[in-house]
Amino acid sequence: MSKTIKEDVKKMKLAAPFMAASSNDERNGALKAVVKALNENAAEIFAANKKDMEFAEKNNISSAVMKRLKFDEHKLADVTAGIEQLVLLPDPIGKTTLARELDEGLTLRRVTCPIGVIGVIFEARPDALVQISSLCIKSGNCAVLKGGKETANTNKVLFELIYKASVSAGLPEGFLLQAEQHSEIDELLQCHEEVDLLIPRGSNSFVKYIMDNTKIPVMGHADGICHIYVDKEYNENIALDVIVDAKTQYTAACNAVETLLVNRSIAKEFLPKLKEKADKAGIELRGTAEVGDIIDVKVIDESEFREYLELIASVKLVDDVDEAAAHINRYGSHHTDSIITENDCNAERFMQLVDSAGVYRNCSTRFADGFRYGFGAEVGISTSKIHARGPVGLEGLVTYKYKLTGNGHIVGDYASGKRSFHFKDLF
Repeated sequence: MSKTIKEDVKKMKLAAPFMAASSNDERNGALKAVVKALNENAAEIFAANKKDMEFAEKNNISSAVMKRLKFDEHKLADVTAGIEQLVLLPDPIGKTTLARELDEGLTLRRVTCPIGVIGVIFEARPDALVQISSLCIKSGNCAVLKGGKETANTNKVLFELIYKASVSAGLPEGFLLQAEQHSEIDELLQCHEEVDLLIPRGSNSFVKYIMDNTKIPVMGHADGICHIYVDKEYNENIALDVIVDAKTQYTAACNAVETLLVNRSIAKEFLPKLKEKADKAGIELRGTAEVGDIIDVKVIDESEFREYLELIASVKLVDDVDEAAAHINRYGSHHTDSIITENDCNAERFMQLVDSAGVYRNCSTRFADGFRYGFGAEVGISTSKIHARGPVGLEGLVTYKYKLTGNGHIVGDYASGKRSFHFKDLF
């Protein structure tokens, strides 16, 4: 065990109660200071990112990773807008979600509170570091951050700016920690007494590795094999526009569409138009043999459908909503899936049958995002069903505790029958 990581995380555990006790004004003040620091030091951030981009290019990093790696004026504007949105959101801490009088003078309240110490291991996206840090600040959590090695220079500058601005604004020292070495991931996995939750963002194999090698609870966020199903009762313009947006708006994102399912009854009419639109947008279509009989595509088996993170999409024909949902539930990643239909019953059935964190109608899968949901930002999109699901914003970073207030009440009086509960909800 690395003494540095272990000791730093131990100190962080001690700082966690003070971070949790910070006021909303203090945390908002820190967020405002972070925005100011990022904007004032933009040139330093961009210079560091240029080094990362040059290193990535020399090492033949994939185009998908290169897109995520880039941090320019547009990305800076996006992350600072997200932070400013967070400032305007209500305090997630201290909300009473249950108030119940158990007996006269004996009152129970369930109150939201931070999770504590969170470890987030994320991919080569500098904007992710900003989003995660700001969410942890707003939700009163301490965090250990480990970004991808491809963004080492950018992440280092961003972390130092965020940490210094936050501590200067009054947040406790040691509430954020940056792990910079890959070897520190395994060391972090052993800190089960100090770390309350791990959030890994990466491939399915990476998330599985994390789950298999730690006692710390893990909130999984892995591949995004997202689908769009074009129903027999569809609007052609909506279908084509939504598909192109979902594939091209940000191809490297986990919520970009990867598989298109088309109702068999409209295939001969719709597929040629889809092919024409895809060609204009630079999208390569691949499909089953049945699709290949209608349009010119590379023929592949449905077992080869995958997350491309490139301008490539798989196409398959299905009979109805039920078959589309069955395919999605078997081959998808339970991330985000959309139906294009004018039929209310078909839309509702799709949304009921598809077992994904996000189920949409007549809109792009790219809407699966914490900022676009009004969360301010997100630490990831969870495909699990426990605690948090979908884009994980502030609500996903708090838990709760029960606070019971009495006046000398003892259980013995209730066990003997001297007193009895009357359970009255107070709101």
